[in-house]
Amino acid sequence: MPTWKVSYFSGVGGRSEFMVGQAPAELGVTVVDPGMSDAEKIELCKDADAIISSDVSLDVLRQCPNVKLIQTLSAGYDRLDLSAILEMGIPVANNGGANAIAVAEHTVALIINVGKRLMLQWDSTTKRREWRGGLYLEDLQELTDKTVGIVGLGRIGKHVAKRLTGFDTHTIFYDIVDVPEDVQEELKVEPAEFDDLLRESDIVSMHVPLSRRTRGMVSDREFDLMKESAILINACRGPVVDEAALYRALQDGKIAAAGLDVLEAEPTPADNPLLELDNVVVTPHMAGQSQETNLRAATFAYSNIMRVLQGEEAESLVTPE
Repeated sequence: MPTWKVSYFSGVGGRSEFMVGQAPAELGVTVVDPGMSDAEKIELCKDADAIISSDVSLDVLRQCPNVKLIQTLSAGYDRLDLSAILEMGIPVANNGGANAIAVAEHTVALIINVGKRLMLQWDSTTKRREWRGGLYLEDLQELTDKTVGIVGLGRIGKHVAKRLTGFDTHTIFYDIVDVPEDVQEELKVEPAEFDDLLRESDIVSMHVPLSRRTRGMVSDREFDLMKESAILINACRGPVVDEAALYRALQDGKIAAAGLDVLEAEPTPADNPLLELDNVVVTPHMAGQSQETNLRAATFAYSNIMRVLQGEEAESLVTPE
């Protein structure tokens, strides 16, 4: 018989079955559909010792007196009322390392895809059956020898930098946290002030958490600083980039193109004007997903929960700014 109870907030389907199957014998896992009413969620969670979720309301938590940890399956925790939850005495831990490799690989894929305009080539050749070789010749960019600016050299940013070493890029970074010199040397990166990074970079790649500090971090002023040939990549959180300002920058030629895995509203409305632009590649917030990510996330989540329920301190705890 399980010793403790865990409520896992997820839609029904393959991942739910996977998560239940990965749980250690000591944990009994109940799947909670996020679309349920609060009353239904409370009924399933009221005896939970831990909750796996990145979006659980305070009204639900107030009826769950046994919860000793809220564990997310990703790096993001912006949908949680962190300050209020911590005031309730419930620690929150994220899972930033689990998807770092997948997001980094997706980021590099977006950089190459946008720079080589692969989606336009695919659309004209495969979908429209039009052989249009040479059409985009003047617009195609190599990644080698480009200056890449990484905004946020955390777990994901470091993995991006590591992968870029194979392309012989000049990689610079901006972060509010000091990065040890030996790490900089290993990753072949150089620090830069944010505005200088924007001015110098051929590619700007965003890898920061969403917070009061980073919401709207890139807007009209920042686009004015960037090169007209620059590419913006956002694979962190949509609201980090002012979407209306991005559209204006792309329309007015302030920057050349963008690769986006995240948008301000998700699912994004079908009439989002960014979807009409041929210099934008959008993927549906899938950068962090992979079979390997799911296994790493589940393994860390359950081990962290076990750690807390056995009286130890959780790893990867998050705190308010």
